[in-house]
Amino acid sequence: MFKYIAEKLLVLLRDGRKLMGILRSFDQFANVVLESASERVIVGDLYCDIPLGLYVIRGENVVLIGELDLEREELPPHMTRVSAEEIKRAQKAEKDATDLKGSMRKRMEFLDFD
Repeated sequence: MFKYIAEKLLVLLRDGRKLMGILRSFDQFANVVLESASERVIVGDLYCDIPLGLYVIRGENVVLIGELDLEREELPPHMTRVSAEEIKRAQKAEKDATDLKGSMRKRMEFLDFD
């Protein structure tokens, strides 16, 4: 991993978050320090990069680390960049829809469709 020092990386975390930034340091436990870090939030066809600054990531939360190709377009053309406020509203709407679906499923368990 030493060859990726000062390179822009994508770090996928155990909770599903995606962080991007410049690798400044790491250790044998996969603890990572990212400079100019940002969290990429994607909801449907919307996305937002939320700036985080200097960010320390505990190694037990790292699922995957990958180098970003700065020459390629990062996202498909149909994706729309929105503000942090808009993406948070979209996240809340998506969570509310998922919660409603789960509660409806629980209410309908008595029908036993299996």
